Amino acid sequence: MKDENYYQNLDKRTKEYKQWKAKRKAEAEGLGDTAEKVFKATGVADVVKFVAGEDCGCTERKERLNKLFSYRKPLCFKEDEYTYLSEFFESPKGTINYKTQLEIIKIYNRVFNQNRKPTSCGSCIRTVVNELKTYFEKYND
Repeated sequence: MKDENYYQNLDKRTKEYKQWKAKRKAEAEGLGDTAEKVFKATGVADVVKFVAGEDCGCTERKERLNKLFSYRKPLCFKEDEYTYLSEFFESPKGTINYKTQLEIIKIYNRVFNQNRKPTSCGSCIRTVVNELKTYFEKYND
């Protein structure tokens, strides 16, 4: 059976990948996407754009709602991932070396079904670490 990783590793130029990507894009990621579809279908979106203008803040609101009320459920940690993160979060670090970043991103990608790459962007890796930490803390409750 073809899973998410299969499609993410396909050549992006293939027809199969493009069809999968289009289907995936059509699926609502969270409450923000659902609200957007309802507002477009009922005409509310047109009224808001007419009154507030093109930059009405809808895109930012949609992204926030998607993030807060996501339909995509994270996977459970594997035992070795849980152990690694326990040790990682025990001692806060000011900087993260490349080897640690690779491991953190590997865990993040599997758990959240994403395809992030290593980066030199400090705020990007901080976002990944913070999302993992939030989920890790909820996981322990």
